[in-house]
Amino acid sequence: MGKFGPLRPPWRQYGCAHGEKGEFQSREPIPDRSLMDRSAEFGRWKAQSLSKADLSRKGSVDEDAVEVVELLNSREEFFTTSSCAGRILLLDGSTNGPRVQKQHCCWLLVTHKPCVKDDVMAALKGATSDAVLKFEPFILHVQCRTLQDAQTLHSVAIDSGFRNSGITVGKRGKIMLAVRSTHGLEVPLTHKGKLLVTEEYIEFLLTTANQKMEENKRRIGRFYNCLQHAVKRETISNSRSEIKEKNNPLCTPKNQRKQGKACDPSTTEDDGGEQLEGSDGWGIGAVLFLGDD
Repeated sequence: MGKFGPLRPPWRQYGCAHGEKGEFQSREPIPDRSLMDRSAEFGRWKAQSLSKADLSRKGSVDEDAVEVVELLNSREEFFTTSSCAGRILLLDGSTNGPRVQKQHCCWLLVTHKPCVKDDVMAALKGATSDAVLKFEPFILHVQCRTLQDAQTLHSVAIDSGFRNSGITVGKRGKIMLAVRSTHGLEVPLTHKGKLLVTEEYIEFLLTTANQKMEENKRRIGRFYNCLQHAVKRETISNSRSEIKEKNNPLCTPKNQRKQGKACDPSTTEDDGGEQLEGSDGWGIGAVLFLGDD
């Protein structure tokens, strides 16, 4: 009698066959069918998403985000659903509240490069309502195969300066990571078509927005470099795990739930608490949000 009730025979508990003379015969670990089904479903989601046409206003991935997007999409555990490398916007429309609703606005100016005052002043001539100058930093949405994959990517985002990033788990099991930061800018310039500020102030705002744009590019570069290192570490870790399991069939994923736990067939699970599926002991304080798929 074990601590948690009768123990199953070892050949059932660890995927071993019992020999004719009572000897244990090694057998490959029994595959986790539910995990295989989830991986197959994730593969279908990825193929469907990447085959769709780009419906963004630009119609293609921003230049500064191309390397990040291509690297993520080349990995079997990730695919991107939307991205923006960062941009300076001049929108004209009614605010109807504390924030501008872009879908109800006229886009007077949009650029993913540093902006000059003359471009903004020329665009403001078309303003008839409440024009707002905005800087929007890099944002990226990535669907992840497992919670562990999402936690790995979340760690990369936080370490790169995107500290507003978070993980959302949908009702159908879709795991999404949003890479976001907080260094945006939003300033009203006109009301009912009338300019509220001086040209000197507009030039000051653009200097600030351009500085934010440069910092945004540096963060994207850090994110790409951190992602490369994380992918390399993950590849090496997976290779070692595969070799270890091949050499020791009794070492199954169930016995490796907790980081650092020895792969010992005689070890049973303790009652030290439950761990989220996919947690890899990175020590990441990711906040999970439940959302609709």
